[in-house]
Amino acid sequence: MIKLKVESLKLKGLCLAAILVFNLNAFAQTTFEQANTAYAEGRYDEAASLYQAMIDEQPDAVLYYNLGNAQYKQGELAQAILCYERALRLRPNYKDAQYNLSFAQSKITDNITEQDFFLSSWARTVRNNLSEHTWLVISIVLFILGLTGILLFLLGHEPWLRKTAFHIAWIALLFSLIAGLNAGSLHKRDTLRNEAIITQGVVNAKSSPDRSGTDLFTLHEGTKVTIRETLGEWCNIRVGNNEGWIKQQNMERI
Repeated sequence: MIKLKVESLKLKGLCLAAILVFNLNAFAQTTFEQANTAYAEGRYDEAASLYQAMIDEQPDAVLYYNLGNAQYKQGELAQAILCYERALRLRPNYKDAQYNLSFAQSKITDNITEQDFFLSSWARTVRNNLSEHTWLVISIVLFILGLTGILLFLLGHEPWLRKTAFHIAWIALLFSLIAGLNAGSLHKRDTLRNEAIITQGVVNAKSSPDRSGTDLFTLHEGTKVTIRETLGEWCNIRVGNNEGWIKQQNMERI
């Protein structure tokens, strides 16, 4: 009799848990639909608030993308670019976010000329096409393949097998190293969060972390910068081949 009561209580607990999960999912779905409806009806401020509320609960690439669209419709160009960048951090191959980011960036005005070695730019583009987790998995798989090739080279008897295994081993290990470096680079980027978007209309970069510093160059809303150092309320930033100091309040980290 006692056993039956215990089993009954367990069953009730499981049912309550299932109902709670269902209600939470239903609530989230309803909020998402409400946000989409508000956006479709032109109530962009309300849509943005709903998307942001869901992001606060659980960051998601689609939510950041939708929030970026709502903010762009409100004329908040910098915040839109920031959201598209954050969406791409979570889903590097998100084509819609890539397109909208490129479109939004075409609307910003800046006097900073990017002069980057094409191989460095290409390497960053390749790195950013996949997530940290994907690069890590690729690195591990290629490392195992490389070890297998080494074993076949050492234990194989046929010359063609040993030759093939040798080439497979060094190629797999080389690309395993590259994939591992990409994973490490993305981990460092996302941990340090050393990239930011200028959120103020016009910002003058100073020669020193002080108001009295000389104005070196001008940054405009929506420009992406790399943070090199932080000193109190000031950050030393780099954009293109230019470096200077601006206040943290003038930008937001991606």
